[in-house]
Amino acid sequence: MTSGRPLAMVGAVAIGVLTALQARVNGSLGASLEDGFLAAAVSFGSGLVILVVLSLAVPAGRRGLRVLREGVRERSVPWWMLIGGFAGAFSVATQSLTVAVIGVSLFTVGMVAGQAVNGLILDRVGFGPAGVVAVTMSRVAGGSIAIGAVLWSVSADSSREVPGWMLVLPFLVGAGIAWQQATNGRLRRRVGSALTATAVNFAGGTLVLVIAAAVHVALAGPPRAFPSDPWLYAGGALGVAYIFIGAAVVHRTGVLLMGLGAVVGQLTTSVALDALWPTPASPSLPLGLAVSAVALVGAAVAVVPRWRR
Repeated sequence: MTSGRPLAMVGAVAIGVLTALQARVNGSLGASLEDGFLAAAVSFGSGLVILVVLSLAVPAGRRGLRVLREGVRERSVPWWMLIGGFAGAFSVATQSLTVAVIGVSLFTVGMVAGQAVNGLILDRVGFGPAGVVAVTMSRVAGGSIAIGAVLWSVSADSSREVPGWMLVLPFLVGAGIAWQQATNGRLRRRVGSALTATAVNFAGGTLVLVIAAAVHVALAGPPRAFPSDPWLYAGGALGVAYIFIGAAVVHRTGVLLMGLGAVVGQLTTSVALDALWPTPASPSLPLGLAVSAVALVGAAVAVVPRWRR
């Protein structure tokens, strides 16, 4: 699993950068529409359109679709490999509902805790495509440090100004993302195409979000006019990029190391975004930098392969 790991960890950092950018884009679209569910459906739906075009245009995509179709027909691809997009749908919906209020930093540190806890569990039971990944003291220590950073951040005064559910949801998002990355990685290995695995993810997520958006519009009424700023619709493209990268590298890193590697990109980017573009409950720059530094130490400790149990 060590072959190619340095490059794979660079990919994990890129996942974090793209995730933080997507969170701010989707949160801003949700605030503009005053409808987080519709914003999430737009984000996932645009990503699905991109993936359909790519899958039909690229030979590897067409080949992956054929393998997927045969696998589903012959039941060599189990149903649970097809629902990774449900966790992605939950992530994007949560971004659209919370980030415009709590900021990217608080959202990110909540995700860190969820990814650290569930990533360690999934690696230990062998759910990811890398199989059973041995528990090491460095992994446990790194995950614990990351969780400590989260607890520190949510104990700050700014976190008390927002509803508690806005702080709990990011933790659940992180746990779901760890499972999603492992599931997509296994599907990618089964069909031999990261593009196909990503397309399946977006198809399932779009289905869930379109239903949720339709129900919300029926109950709350249609939103106001769609905003004209093009960047507000970039969330789908960003999601395509980071889920594709995740499906391609998770078999080399394991679930926990990929999640903690992404923390580097997520936290540094989220601190920069909140400093340049603050939200009502964004942490102060000193607090954001301090919490990010602690979480980055946790990621670094977890990456060092030592103290094996």
